[in-house]
Amino acid sequence: MAVDEVEELGDLFQEPNDYYMPEKPVTYAAHTLLSGETMRLRLVGHNPLWGHLLWNAGQVISEYLQHHADLLVVGKNILELGAGAGLPGIVCASLGAKKVVVTDYPDQDLIDNIQYNIDHYELAHSHGTDISVEGYLWGAPIPSTFPTGFELLILADLLFNHSEHGKLLSTVSLTLRRNTSSRALVFFTPYRPWLLEKDLAFFELARQSSFVVEQVTEKVMDKVMFEKDRGDELLRRTVFGYQLRWPDGGDNQEEREL
Repeated sequence: MAVDEVEELGDLFQEPNDYYMPEKPVTYAAHTLLSGETMRLRLVGHNPLWGHLLWNAGQVISEYLQHHADLLVVGKNILELGAGAGLPGIVCASLGAKKVVVTDYPDQDLIDNIQYNIDHYELAHSHGTDISVEGYLWGAPIPSTFPTGFELLILADLLFNHSEHGKLLSTVSLTLRRNTSSRALVFFTPYRPWLLEKDLAFFELARQSSFVVEQVTEKVMDKVMFEKDRGDELLRRTVFGYQLRWPDGGDNQEEREL
């Protein structure tokens, strides 16, 4: 091929100017606390792990924690899984938790965004709470930076990922402190109502793993998150709240450590 023919073809491997879609900018969402104060949370512009949304279950579980702070939060070690923007974990820090570890998939944008929200909410540091962010894969070995057992685990809107139930429950079993006062709060909305049974299968798996499963609350939101989705609208507006706990008379981790 002649040189002039090559020049006419141009660079065959040069992508056109509009080949790469521009990154979506970050957005912000507001959450009002029971005190009346409004928290402003930054959300990643877009993320395939759905971290770009402030989920209903995260908001409802945050309200629940404020109502039950003395029992569940104050002075406790707390782990949040699949945190997204980190709302519940940050709320726990503002309520006086001893230590809060906020985790999500080890995607740098997600982790950096959670850290941003922690750094920009003053009340998260008002009680001297040790709050940190880590990337963590469900079912993976427990990092050495984690304390020996958490008294509270937070799982908000994670059950839609049915293939990960086993790994998620494995992490709960490995990290929930083995005494009868420890709790794993599991709040969710059946955004795909026709798959509700698969969502609820998580709790049957938990029972098979010797957990006591109890429903603790239920709240119907003002509107659905995804208006164009199909299925029962009432279910798509409802947040169901459950807790997992170790059975009474079970092994006590605190006694073993004495």
